Order: sequence, then C-alpha cells, then structure tokens
Amino acid sequence: MTFGEKLKKLRTDNKLTQEQLAEKLYVTRTAVSKWETDNGYPSIDSLKAVSYLFKVSIDDLISDEDVKNKKLLDEKRAKMFYFVAVAFLALIVIFTLLAYFLKIKYMSIGNVIGLVGYVAFAFLSKPAYKRVEMKKYIVPYIISRAVIFAIVASVAIYTIVTL
Repeated sequence: MTFGEKLKKLRTDNKLTQEQLAEKLYVTRTAVSKWETDNGYPSIDSLKAVSYLFKVSIDDLISDEDVKNKKLLDEKRAKMFYFVAVAFLALIVIFTLLAYFLKIKYMSIGNVIGLVGYVAFAFLSKPAYKRVEMKKYIVPYIISRAVIFAIVASVAIYTIVTL
C-alpha cells in the first residue's frame, strides 16, 4: 500500500474531507490531493503532523514503494530541468551567433538571460537525492559549472565588445 492509499484510508476512516485534513495540517487541499494520488509527497514537517494527527508512526506511513516513487518523481523532474538547461544553452549559442553576424549588441541580452537560465536549471538537473549524495564531489561539480559559465560569459562579452 502506498503512502497516498494509506493517507486516504486514514482520512476516510476518520470521516475527514481533504479540505478538513488540509486545515488540520496547515496545507492546501491540493497538496492533500497530490499526496493521496501519489503525485507528490509531504515535507518532513507535514509527515510528522500526519503521524501525530492519526497516531501512527512515520514508519507505518511510508514504505519502500513510497521511497522508490519519490526517487522516480525526482528523476523525472530532474530530466525535465536538464532539457530546459540544454534549451537555455542553445539559446545562448543562437543569440551569440545572431549578435555576431547581425552586429546587433542588444541580442546579447539573450545571452545573459540564457546564461542565468542555464546555471539555474543545470543545478536543478540533478535529482535531489543525488545532490545529497554528491556533496563529497561538490567542488568538481561547481568548478565544471564555473568553467562553462566563464566560457559562455567570455563569448558573450567578446561578442558585445567586437560590435
């Protein structure tokens, strides 16, 4: 039985609506709905509140299947962020080429936007559980991102200066 199924059973056994449960947990009804359909998982604080409210242990609420589902959701979200990061990188290349060949300095604004978007989404392209595991490799990761940032920034600056 998944966390969502367990939560729904506990809620209905206690004759609570999603709205009433949400009020007791200080979350939105949408959050409760996502939890019950296994489309999302509560924070640790919300999990503690559910455990306290229904007088069940956290171990009883979550199972190995829930942990696997959480990892799958994290990986799916990370993959989406990866594709967005690549799109921003492509945007940088396109705006750099346009600025250089068309000799329009304002096209470099696209470089800046692309650079900020790339850095933000590149960081999010690792699933949360891998970011935690990766803490021992954080220095090489940061250095690799800094090198990419420096290369793209220098190309953008060179393009602006040469126009």
